[in-house]
Amino acid sequence: MEVREYPRLGETVSRRTLSNGLTVLVVHKPFHAKRYAFFATRYGGMDMRYRQDGQWKDTPAGIAHYLEHKMFDTREGNALQELAKNGAVENAFTSGSMTAYYFESTEHFYDNLRILLSFVSVPWFTEESVAKERGIIAQEIRMTEDDPEWRVYANLMECLYRESPIRIPVAGTVESIQSITPQVLYDCHRAFYVPGNMVLVCVGDVEMDRVASLAKEILPAERGEDIPRDYGAEESAEPDCREKELAMEVSMPLFLGGYKCRPCGGGEALLRRSVIGDMACDVLFGDSSPLYTRLYEEGAINGSLGGNFDVMPGAAYLYVGGDARDPWRVFDEITREARRLGEEGIDEAFYQQIRRAAYGQAIRSLNSFENIAVSLAEGCFRGFDYYRLPEIFDTVAKADVEAFLREELTQEHAAISVIRPLGGEMEQDG
Repeated sequence: MEVREYPRLGETVSRRTLSNGLTVLVVHKPFHAKRYAFFATRYGGMDMRYRQDGQWKDTPAGIAHYLEHKMFDTREGNALQELAKNGAVENAFTSGSMTAYYFESTEHFYDNLRILLSFVSVPWFTEESVAKERGIIAQEIRMTEDDPEWRVYANLMECLYRESPIRIPVAGTVESIQSITPQVLYDCHRAFYVPGNMVLVCVGDVEMDRVASLAKEILPAERGEDIPRDYGAEESAEPDCREKELAMEVSMPLFLGGYKCRPCGGGEALLRRSVIGDMACDVLFGDSSPLYTRLYEEGAINGSLGGNFDVMPGAAYLYVGGDARDPWRVFDEITREARRLGEEGIDEAFYQQIRRAAYGQAIRSLNSFENIAVSLAEGCFRGFDYYRLPEIFDTVAKADVEAFLREELTQEHAAISVIRPLGGEMEQDG
């Protein structure tokens, strides 16, 4: 077992890799009553094409999300009910690259951990239950498609990427989930829900020896096959199309503009690039930025402007959006400001202000047990230690953020998605 101290964060983390390949991380919080367990697999919505037993397999869009829904079913009933009996608050999620199951409790932690490890590692599907879930998920998909904020994002991904599975919704489509059967679910579970592809993170007053002992007892003894994935051919920096527009029930035009950035590898370089991308967002259109202030005072935006920088397997992009009377004009102003800041430079005093705020926000996020677990799990899957964030922050300079703005946020990399009011005509300035 390896024990790491992080003096700048005041944290202690124990790490152990079991003989079956499972990585176990325990973040010690001895004076907290709450304890938290997070069991995740490196398998998400983007992992639709993979190679197993020497053959490439194509699976339906939405399969990882569908599997997450069905994993709570057990031969004896439903794991949610068992966790609730022990006072646990549980949930799960599927992202583009990860599926995770977690709970928090103040009592019966190890009993709840046994339940969590058991139902995630032992699938139980029937034709009847899978068919019933198909209707539930189809309804969920239809409701999501009627949400303007989801639709504006989905359309942007379709603009930016032509082949990457990131352009396909994590939940799939009503059509794609029709071909999901118990056998398909079992096949995907056998491929990805194996100890060597998973991580268990526990936060709180938790003993590593007891956690490791339970994991050894319950989980398979073999690590499982290393599964290659196919995320499509490498794409050019140009978006697949420049814009998409759709009419929906909104009172004011809603937009999301995006920039197709260079894909990132793994390790600390990925964490560092994420820090740079996030700071670029704050400098460019954060609510204390000169551009935000000017657009707000002009009435071009209403205070909803915001965005983020995301990195996924084989893809990286920065997006920004909100409500705007003339979305094209606002997005054009953002692109021009990125070029100006990249060429003329960021004001030093403003940069230091943004840097301090970004660092403080990142550190404060680690007050949340859930944020700790998600960050450490992502780091484990992508080859970095998130608790080294302070040291990574130290390596980022103003010139790095300027270079990102200058090289990545260009007109050539840009696309825009707009949701306009039904029956409304929008005029673009100029």
